[in-house]
Parts: sequence; C-alpha cells; structure tokens
Amino acid sequence: MRRPGSVGDRAGGEPPDRAAFGASAAGAVGFAVTYAQGGNTRWEGACLAVAFAGLAVGLAVWARRLVPVGGYVEEHEGFTPPPTEQAMTAAELTAPDSPVRRRGLLAALGLALTALGAAALFPLRSLLPFDRARPERALKDTPWGPGVRLVDAAGRPVRPQDVPADSMVAVFPEGHVDTGDAPAFAVRLEPRRFSRPPAGGHLDGLVVWSLLCTHAGCPVRTYLKGTARVLCPCHQSSFDLLAGARPVAGPAARALPGLPIEEGPDGFLHATGDFTAPPGAGFWDSP
Repeated sequence: MRRPGSVGDRAGGEPPDRAAFGASAAGAVGFAVTYAQGGNTRWEGACLAVAFAGLAVGLAVWARRLVPVGGYVEEHEGFTPPPTEQAMTAAELTAPDSPVRRRGLLAALGLALTALGAAALFPLRSLLPFDRARPERALKDTPWGPGVRLVDAAGRPVRPQDVPADSMVAVFPEGHVDTGDAPAFAVRLEPRRFSRPPAGGHLDGLVVWSLLCTHAGCPVRTYLKGTARVLCPCHQSSFDLLAGARPVAGPAARALPGLPIEEGPDGFLHATGDFTAPPGAGFWDSP
C-alpha cells in the first residue's frame, strides 16, 4: 500500500526535474553561442547561472522523488534499514512510475550534462595557439587597422593641418573613442631633428604614438615643447620623441608604440595598420 505523497500520487503533473534539466541544457547552449559570437560577460554569466541552477534544481527534485516521503521512528539506529523500509524503497524504485525507470528524465539529465561539458570546451579552445580569440591576442590587438580614420575626442575626423607644429593632439580610432587601449597622440616635428626614425614612420614630420605609458599604462599627457619629450605624470617616465619615443627617464623600459598613418583621398588621416607593439604596460607583452 502506498503512503500519501509517494511517487504514484505525484505522477499526475509534468515533473519539474525534467524541465529543470532542459533549462540547464538551454543555459549551456546559450553560453556556448554567446562565447562563439565574441563573448559578453553579462550574458555568459547569466547563461552559466541558468545552466548550473537548472542542474542543481533538477538533481534536488529528482533526489526528493527517489526516496519515500514520511517520518519514521526507531528506537535504535542501525546500519541496515529494517526489512519493511527496504521493501518499501524497493517498491518505490521498481514501480512503473519510478523516476529511475523514466527514460525521458535520464535522457534530459544526460542532455544537460553533455551540454555543460561541450560548453566548457569553448573557453579551453581559447588557449590553443591558432585561436584568434586567445586572451593574449586580445591584449595585443587594438581597433586600429588599415583604413581606420583618426578622430579627436569629439569623434571629428582629423586632417594633417589640424596638428600644429610642436604640439600634441589626442587622437582615437573612429568609432572607438572609449576603447581603453586605443588612445594615441599626434605631434608634428621637424624631420631633420630625428636621431632615430619613428617606428611607425612619419608623414612630413607628423608622427602618431600610443598615449599609454609602457610602464603602468597611464596616459602620457605632458608635452615638453622644444625638447620634444612627453612625460607620464604617474611615475615620471619621460620619452624622447626625436629618438623613436624611447624612454630616457623613469621606470618605463619600452619605447612608445608607433602608429603608421597616411593621408587618405578624403584629406583625413588614416591608419595603415595597428600599433607597432602592444600598447600600455610592458607585462601585457610577456612571452
């Protein structure tokens, strides 16, 4: 005789454990799709939360349905359940509506676990040397590239004549004014004063370098006229623009990366490639 609250009494409705496993599989698939399309940390976190929450809820509900429901009192706790309890448990597990015998539930659990395992392979793939989405590649690649126009902080395209002689103008890749590793500065110098050619070349003395100090990534905002040097106010690193923007004072050990430029048919300045080296702090370029 079945007790109230047993598996047989709950068989009338749709089991929530199967739905939970289905939600877990959907969350894992959503994480994989979001990661494969470029990644979005908020959506990836939400998908993983749904995947693991669905798996946890499904396992909890399934476990609750596996054991008999009710209170039992025994005077002495033993290692072996009483024969009556063993018989009742066996009856529950071997009944036609037992969760153990429901192939659909086991298939849903298998689908959830398989989807989670497959989703875990996507981040692991990023560690392979041929994957363009590797973390180290993301640190070295910036929005600059062939044909990208130089714009000012307001998003206005920059012409060569917009950069006065012996002055510093902040420039950004068009459409990426707020990107952290993209800021650069343009300066016009006398080509005959160069003791070392700029790494990115120059356009009649017009040169563009990364705005980020190679020590800790602070912006080099101070331009020393006459000496053609820029100074980082954070740790006092100084770079000689006439000598390829190499550091001449302070803790910085790398020269500022240069940006190759050209004047496009529209009269505005365009980049012809990315920075000549990874911008910012030197540890981003670890081997």
